[in-house]
Amino acid sequence: MKDLLIHLIFKGLSMKDATGSGQELQADQAFEALLAALRKGTLRANEFISMPKLAELLGFPIAATREAVKRAETQSLVSILPKRGIVVMDASPEVTRACLDMRALLDKEGACRLIRAGVPMPLNRLRGAHETMLQLAQSGSGGDLPAQALETDLSLHDLLASGLDNPFLRGVYDANRNRLSVIQAARAFLVDRIVSAMEEHLAIIAALRAHDIEQAAKAIDHHCRQTMRWWGVDER
Repeated sequence: MKDLLIHLIFKGLSMKDATGSGQELQADQAFEALLAALRKGTLRANEFISMPKLAELLGFPIAATREAVKRAETQSLVSILPKRGIVVMDASPEVTRACLDMRALLDKEGACRLIRAGVPMPLNRLRGAHETMLQLAQSGSGGDLPAQALETDLSLHDLLASGLDNPFLRGVYDANRNRLSVIQAARAFLVDRIVSAMEEHLAIIAALRAHDIEQAAKAIDHHCRQTMRWWGVDER
């Protein structure tokens, strides 16, 4: 009888653990679905949506959706309105300026650490991808240029973020990247901007290739200023 009781207790604990793990997995999946909706512009800046509608949009139960929303709120991606729903983050000039300033600061630190540590970087591949995108934008050819350009753009920023080599800094970087994706979704990636953005990135890549920390910082600051200008945000 004692052995049976112990068996039932452990079985119950295992079922509880399995249930908990399943709920956590579902919450993780709901959060990724929420991020995808924000990146694609399915949910746009300043948009309000009720929790039931959001759960329907994401395709997850309300409990998992609530957990995803709580996580998104810690990254300032949304604001929770109790018993009503959520509001997607603002994409005002003030918020945009703050997010771009943070990215530039972390990009420069990442570049500095990569250069000082002598970490091998896929710079030839990155340069080739940027030159190809630049040529496509200049010629006006290619398929979905904005989507392709955004992927190319993020590849360099991801490299710079990898140089942070600190889980807490990387968490801050990733959260800020998510906020910038909401801001980006509110603005069309114009072909002219693709051209200048690729040229700015190539300057950053050239500085990384030369192991020139000062020039890399200058190129990153210039890229930040130009992005602000194209997004209609004044420097302060």
